[in-house]
Amino acid sequence: MQNEIEAERRNRTVNNFVLEVCADSVESVLAAQSGMATRIELCGNLLIGGTTPGICLFQKVREVSDIRIHVLIRPRFGDFCYTDYEFEIIKREVEQFRGLGAEGVVIGVLKQDGTLDLERMEILMEAAGTMSVTLHRAFDLCRDPYQAMEQAKMLGIHTILTSGQRNSCREGKELLRELVSMEKGKTDILIGGGVDADVIRDLQPYTKAHAFHMSGKEKIESPMKYRKEGVSMGLPLFDEFTIFRTGEENVRRARTVLEEL
Repeated sequence: MQNEIEAERRNRTVNNFVLEVCADSVESVLAAQSGMATRIELCGNLLIGGTTPGICLFQKVREVSDIRIHVLIRPRFGDFCYTDYEFEIIKREVEQFRGLGAEGVVIGVLKQDGTLDLERMEILMEAAGTMSVTLHRAFDLCRDPYQAMEQAKMLGIHTILTSGQRNSCREGKELLRELVSMEKGKTDILIGGGVDADVIRDLQPYTKAHAFHMSGKEKIESPMKYRKEGVSMGLPLFDEFTIFRTGEENVRRARTVLEEL
């Protein structure tokens, strides 16, 4: 893993920042790449916070894009305290995407008491091999963020994705600033949770962070012309005929701000 981590750090040194875009479709990946994102967190079902993407989505993205891909490994919506079956699925998916050539994985497992499940995390780190590893926002549900960060360093985790344990990174800016000051060249803080160009402009000088995570999503009207009334494919609060995709200009504006700063 160390070679992958050092390669990513050298890449960050060239750009002096990371702009990661979470995307759950080929169209969103291509928009993010056109908008000059530095890497993709590839997932499925972004509308519910993201789950593990399908293999065919990963392969298609690989066919049409050479952007760096970190794959979210999350078997279901909800918390991060997993059954034995769920954990076995997570481990197999880490190994699977490693075999497919993903540059990184985005993982996280918690114990019932709100601490990192170190035993299971060590197993996943071994399964990841040379891939870069991000601890996802399971970190934001940890009981003690300072302890969790030190444990992440001990495990060799490259990146922690966090909103500062709040619903949005603006709300969590105080903790984010503290966490960035604790990086010490070991584990990077990747700020997520409501990130856009304006947020980066406000938070980067305050936190001194160099890495940001965004979706840049915008609503697109479905091309469907016939629309059946009274039938829902999921929760009634979701509009079946609205598609969420990454907007190229949203990413480009964020990139421009990072370059200016």
